[in-house]
Amino acid sequence: MPNKSLAENEYHQFRLFLEQHSGIVLGDNKLYLVRSRLAPLMGKYHLPSLSAVVQRSMLPTERQLRTEVIDAMTTNETLWFRDNYPFELLANTLLPAHQRLARPLKIWSAACSSGQEPYSLAMTILEAQQRRPGCLPAGASILATDLSPSMLERCKTAEYDHLALARGLSDERKRQFFDPLPSGNMVVKQNVKKMVNFRAHNLLENYTLLGKFDIIFCRNVLIYFSTEAKQKIMRQFSAALNPNGILFLGASESIAGLSDEFNMIRCNPGIYYQKRH
Repeated sequence: MPNKSLAENEYHQFRLFLEQHSGIVLGDNKLYLVRSRLAPLMGKYHLPSLSAVVQRSMLPTERQLRTEVIDAMTTNETLWFRDNYPFELLANTLLPAHQRLARPLKIWSAACSSGQEPYSLAMTILEAQQRRPGCLPAGASILATDLSPSMLERCKTAEYDHLALARGLSDERKRQFFDPLPSGNMVVKQNVKKMVNFRAHNLLENYTLLGKFDIIFCRNVLIYFSTEAKQKIMRQFSAALNPNGILFLGASESIAGLSDEFNMIRCNPGIYYQKRH
């Protein structure tokens, strides 16, 4: 029987390793999460224990295993139109404010997971353009980034099973924005897919090459980072936004003590943050 336990000192080492490579901070009580996420790699790499997975992944020569370990620890499923209010604010407030923009509206979905957020943003924009012909005459461009190579491949394929489709999608949106496949899965239509560009990116790295954005979505992500890492990310978000640019965080996330470069805009419901001049 493979050994799925992890000694306390090894868990501590692994926490430091994960924070160094991904910025994610594991709490003292997350051993169960490590066990469930890394156990499949024991079989794949014929390693006798979780300890062996952890030890080997820290070796400089084990780049592939290290990538898969970080991938396993940072992969999260998400919902379509999660929390709903950011998409309503985008459709009813932010898009009308940008509707005469002579260039494409630029949006960044940071830590996009399995693609539901950026594709939901694209659908929101297409629906707004149907309701208001002439809105965003130059269109919109959505960059979606994630740390996980496997997640990015799933995003690009844009194929979702019944379970994923049941989480936040109306029947009308399924009809309008998806094509059925013989397998019973559905694939995002081409007019939605072509609005989104996916690429690998670590939020702790430099953002300069990503360009400038009008709106950034980084929701339910900062909770995994240390305070120091959050402050760095907020500074970089501010630098990556155009003047008066907008930042959406998760419903339970706050920038208090992290940044003084944004004004909080209260809406009903929800809030967003606007870059100060």
